[in-house]
Amino acid sequence: MTPNPTGSTRVLGTLRAADGTGIVRLEDRFDTDIDDLWSAFTDPDRLARWLGKVDGDLREGGEFRAHWFASGWEGTCRVETCEPPRRAVVRTSSPEQPDGVVEVTLTADGHQTVLVIEDRGVPLEDIAAYGAGDQVHVEDLAAYLAGGEPCDARTRWQELFPAYQEQAAALD
Repeated sequence: MTPNPTGSTRVLGTLRAADGTGIVRLEDRFDTDIDDLWSAFTDPDRLARWLGKVDGDLREGGEFRAHWFASGWEGTCRVETCEPPRRAVVRTSSPEQPDGVVEVTLTADGHQTVLVIEDRGVPLEDIAAYGAGDQVHVEDLAAYLAGGEPCDARTRWQELFPAYQEQAAALD
């Protein structure tokens, strides 16, 4: 995957509703093997280079505190499922936002890896904001893997938000 240049409106996510809440699903392909991509999600030092700080246990059943740089999200996470190097399910809890579930699935495809992230339990009135924010995180991962730096999260979010607003409007 090549990081999106500023101003690009390539949208990685789709939005849908189920049982009164929203689901943001992002999918992208990375020019790295599955073990490297898994490590970028599960090694606290690597996570800190693209997503944010974590403190605690990243193993199945473990809990950790987290702070995501781009979105400013802070809260507690519990690893519900961990199937290295293919799948992880994490429950999130934050005083300022509703509890959620994030599922990360990796699929090897030759020398590349396909990443799918589903962010579930999203408030429908905020689904477009979550979509844009989640995409910023995925783009920061791509930049990190390519040897680059995270984007200007606010600017990138503002570029992406209108495209996610269009999808959210179609949910009504």
